[in-house]
Amino acid sequence: MSRMEDPDDDLKVTPPKTWATGVPAVTHAMQYSLSQTSPRRTALTLLNLNQGKGIDCPGCAWPDPKHRPMNEYCENGAKHINDEATTRRVTAEFFRQHPVSELDEKSDYWLNQQGRLTEPMVKRPDSDFYEPIDWDEALDLIAGELRALDSPNEALFYTSGRLNNEAAFLLQLFARAFGTNNLPDCSNMCHESSGFAMQETLGIGKGSVSLDDMHHSDLIFVIGQNPGTNHPRMLSALENTKRNGGEVVAVNPLPEAGLMRFKNPQKMRGVLGRGTEIADQFLQIRPGGDLALFKALNVLLLEAEDAAPGTVLDHEFIRAHTTGFEEFARQARELSWDDVLSATGLTRQEIEQVRDRVLASGSVIACWAMGLTQHKHGVATIREVINFLMLRGNIGKPGAGVCPVRGHSNVQGDRTMGVWEQMPQEFLDSLEHEFGFTPPTEHGWDSVDSIRAMLDGRARFFLGVAGNFVRATPDSEVTEKAMRQCRVTAHISTKLNRSHTVCGETALILPTLGRSDRDIQAGGEQFVTVEDSMSMVHASRGRLEPASDRLLSEVAILARLARRVLGDDPDIPWEGFEADYDTIRDRISRVVPDFEDFNARVADPGGFALPNPVNSGTYPTATGKAVFTCNEFESLEPGKGYLVLQSLRSHDQWNTIPYALNDRYRGIHNARRVVLVNPADLDELGIADQTEVDLVSVWHDGVERRAPGFRVIAYPAARGSAASYYPETNVLVPLDSVADTSNTPTSKGVLVRLEPAASAS
Repeated sequence: MSRMEDPDDDLKVTPPKTWATGVPAVTHAMQYSLSQTSPRRTALTLLNLNQGKGIDCPGCAWPDPKHRPMNEYCENGAKHINDEATTRRVTAEFFRQHPVSELDEKSDYWLNQQGRLTEPMVKRPDSDFYEPIDWDEALDLIAGELRALDSPNEALFYTSGRLNNEAAFLLQLFARAFGTNNLPDCSNMCHESSGFAMQETLGIGKGSVSLDDMHHSDLIFVIGQNPGTNHPRMLSALENTKRNGGEVVAVNPLPEAGLMRFKNPQKMRGVLGRGTEIADQFLQIRPGGDLALFKALNVLLLEAEDAAPGTVLDHEFIRAHTTGFEEFARQARELSWDDVLSATGLTRQEIEQVRDRVLASGSVIACWAMGLTQHKHGVATIREVINFLMLRGNIGKPGAGVCPVRGHSNVQGDRTMGVWEQMPQEFLDSLEHEFGFTPPTEHGWDSVDSIRAMLDGRARFFLGVAGNFVRATPDSEVTEKAMRQCRVTAHISTKLNRSHTVCGETALILPTLGRSDRDIQAGGEQFVTVEDSMSMVHASRGRLEPASDRLLSEVAILARLARRVLGDDPDIPWEGFEADYDTIRDRISRVVPDFEDFNARVADPGGFALPNPVNSGTYPTATGKAVFTCNEFESLEPGKGYLVLQSLRSHDQWNTIPYALNDRYRGIHNARRVVLVNPADLDELGIADQTEVDLVSVWHDGVERRAPGFRVIAYPAARGSAASYYPETNVLVPLDSVADTSNTPTSKGVLVRLEPAASAS
């Protein structure tokens, strides 16, 4: 297959898999890797991936074990690193052959497959072509546009979690020295609900568990999460849990192969044997029903305590470390079981079986991902999960705690470094003390509000550092309209994506080093750092020769741009930062809490752990205690003829970019425009399997949003629900359909109807 062509859309459906990984995963990883680059480069990347002095995998944020095997990576990590290490190149000649209007019609797959960007490019006003521009002219152009804005708040500085700590720190420093807190990031669209819920209840914004806790927990909940595709190395941790006698409860609208059985390709039982059964119980919940489930579990625990006083709840923990218990317990007892069963689609017996597992467990961990956060009641749901953990003292002790599982490799580190539109005053004061300027205090715009600001003309400049903003955000047609209204859009990127084709009046592509590339600066060879889902900070060192001698690192691009915009300032030595990243880490150590002696501590190949106050019995809330909360739930009732749609990734996909048109574990091959629906729901709707339909979402703004040309697949989804891939279905998520408090798009709770495809009529 030529790299200049999309694979044929020729749907083939096979039965869903009942186990994940094993030898096929190794085979697929090698096939994709060798389709992108040479055997030598493949070996170089994979032998260094996730090693102590090697390359941190950009694929996900799952932590590394203390004792790492030689091949400490998963199928999708291998694909991702070699997708970046590809020997395919996008040159000036490519852009001379392909106008922007043509590129805008290409698929996400096609754009990614063209290869690595090699030199800075600019699309001038009224032009339909990108043309080469040298670095000085490109950065001067951007700096001039920034200085010409009427207010710093007309600028947006976006990043995804691919960015390293050093560049993230410089990005937020540059934005705030310029005068704005407009720092939208990918967290706004994924785990923002987790942060708000945990800050309110526990006083922390991060998970509290370690890998060792996972391995030795009595019971782990995996909620709204598909580790087999999104962070497959988590399956090794769950395998250890099971081998140590722990149990796993999976809560999800779809059965996922990785949570049924895991065949570890590094173990003989995973190659020749049956592998390890992961989930001891699977709760096939309706989308949005998780809040009702945990309210039900909580009332069952309260009733168990009533029946056997002093034997169920951890009264000492509740008394010493929490507040709000009495009001929580009063409200919990008002629960209607009819409402619970309707919202969850579960039986009372299933929920009581989970209660019995909890009662038999001395330690419990709750892991979750987008299946909880991307709902209107996402924050309330996570608060209720925390109520559940606190009832039996499952916070701050070994084998227990909260575990929001991040997707991007450094999304947590970016937030730690200050990439947030609402950083606390203490952080801003530290910046002022260290760098001698007064940062703005007015909260900036998150991702959703940034789109609104561009639409309204309040934001005119967009800088994207890594990521693919246009395809990651909701309400695709609205987002694209907003981006096209900007005077300037500029993207610091390694590969081509749709955000480069949805342009402002002037558009720039600023090509950068990848995680796998060697980074040589005036001060010598550099390394960068990242923070994983469990607050371990460690180094990453690129090993490959860069894709082009015209690439700059993200640190270098930001430092050079900042100098042009802000001028030379002895208190902010941008040139020195570019020359030697140790100097950035020295300043981080004086600004960011818990990073003292950063350079010395990160020299350890395993890195270092950031402390979590709840593990020492400290809760940085207003009361100094963890907070029980009262949370009301409303069922997502689609109504006759409608389904609740959740968006998801295919197995051959990394974030917005598909590597192929397959979803091997779900049995979908050679197609992405599919929608998975329970056969009983299809019978009620009168729709035959593999019928072509349009997906139409409804919202109270009266606007119908349509995603045309999807084929229906009869699939064991939860009744009343549907599932389909993003970014293709982002068009269906209204910009104003967001989670309460966190403003996260509700990509897992969209009401849709299925209409006969317009193309078929």
